[in-house]
Amino acid sequence: MAELHGSELHGSTILVVGATGGLGREIARQLADAGATLVLSARDPQAVAALNLPGAIVAADLTDPAAIRRLVDVAITVTGQLDGIVVAAGVVAFGPAASLSPQAVAELFTVNTSAPILLFQAAHDALARSAAAGRSPFLLTLSGVVSESPTANLAAYSASKAGLAAFVSAAGREVRRAGIRLIDARPGHTETALSTHPLAGTAPRLPAGLDPTQVAARIVHAIVDGERDLPSTAFAPAAPV
Repeated sequence: MAELHGSELHGSTILVVGATGGLGREIARQLADAGATLVLSARDPQAVAALNLPGAIVAADLTDPAAIRRLVDVAITVTGQLDGIVVAAGVVAFGPAASLSPQAVAELFTVNTSAPILLFQAAHDALARSAAAGRSPFLLTLSGVVSESPTANLAAYSASKAGLAAFVSAAGREVRRAGIRLIDARPGHTETALSTHPLAGTAPRLPAGLDPTQVAARIVHAIVDGERDLPSTAFAPAAPV
């Protein structure tokens, strides 16, 4: 994979939602290194500030539709434009499908499925203006490998992510002519802290996951290179020479 240069995304304003997550913060760091102006969002603004990443900080609760709209509106004011959104926020729950609480099911779909849809709706006009100005606007989601291969004891989580992937696939066809690119990334298990604070249940013993730095690099390259889909196979480790 060729190394990115600091001017690749110069002039672009990108909102990173879930910037405090293990993958979100690494994507944000690499976007900044590639020249993007960042707007960093998570529920806890102090946790975002502790990352020491360059960019404006906007707190937002993704379970609140009004907060999502405000987040996008504030992000646009930072530079007067919005050229991309990375949705790296997500929640997980473990356990048999029959025993998961209604509250956990509702939060899984609110954060993992509904929130990215509402972000897209709120940002649509700004992204269309970016395209009209000759830039390359995008929205990138992370449905993960479970959207391709739904997993036992992760049934509701898998369903929430599969719903997200389906939305991105269909909505991406709707806005393609407008010059807006929707990208879904589906890496396999990645070494982040998500599984250590589930909504319910306990994570099983998992094999070593992918390196978040390498996963983030693949995602940022896809953004720069104009890719529209990142299946799980796009994140396979390189074969030894």
